[in-house]
Amino acid sequence: MAMMAIIFVLVEEMSWFDSHCHLSGFLEKGILEEVLDRASQNEVSRMTAVGTTPEDWDVYRTLARKHPERIFCSAGLHPSYVGTDWPSQVAELGKLWDSEPRPVAVGEIGLDYFRLPKDADDALVTMEQQRLAFSHQLSFAKQRDLPVIVHSRNAFEDCLTLIDKSGVNWKKVVFHCFSEGVPQVEQLMERGGRASFTGILTFGKNDHLREAALRQGLENLMIETDSPYLAPEPKRGKVNEPAFLRHIGQFAAKLFDVPEDFISGRTFERTCDFYGV
Repeated sequence: MAMMAIIFVLVEEMSWFDSHCHLSGFLEKGILEEVLDRASQNEVSRMTAVGTTPEDWDVYRTLARKHPERIFCSAGLHPSYVGTDWPSQVAELGKLWDSEPRPVAVGEIGLDYFRLPKDADDALVTMEQQRLAFSHQLSFAKQRDLPVIVHSRNAFEDCLTLIDKSGVNWKKVVFHCFSEGVPQVEQLMERGGRASFTGILTFGKNDHLREAALRQGLENLMIETDSPYLAPEPKRGKVNEPAFLRHIGQFAAKLFDVPEDFISGRTFERTCDFYGV
């Protein structure tokens, strides 16, 4: 009995790390503390609040300062927010890394060809602006040897091409909210990159995504809510939040046929390693 008691004491508590979430909406609604409390109740002890525009860069740095060791922040210009003023916005990134708390990654940055102007010429202009903004931010990440969070929607091959050209260390690259299949995840693996999986992993029709997760394996597995979007089963259709990460983790445990605490520990460790925290 004494030996059993000792073993029980040595078992670490389960802890989850939401590798990618957006918290500004909860803050604006005045419910962020409730959201953080629910995250704690579901053993989500760390999260990365991912910046997409200059407007939320400072918001997330403030949260990181207020909640050290619990909330980390990243900063990048999301492709959907790239406009004619992108050069001046991207130029501000350096200042964020020159003071505390420093962002843990550049992102989310990338390409999004899903929503483009209907006019063909306007669409081409938008795509070119996105590529230029992405390339400049990749250059910034390479100069400082920073992790990169990639947003890729209907633009996977172009993202690969630009990252290859940038010279960024692929081991520091994660394609967040991965929605492709096995061939695409293999291309990431060949380069040393990785995919991170959201609640869409739990959706019934996404066999191709589950196959991609299994192909990548457990070694570099990262999971995220991407809240407030893409709530997993059984919360699908609701506003997503970090507390729901556990549902993704539980699903992944069944998918990989390993204990829940193993998935928790492995993804927590890999996410900490990726962000250097």
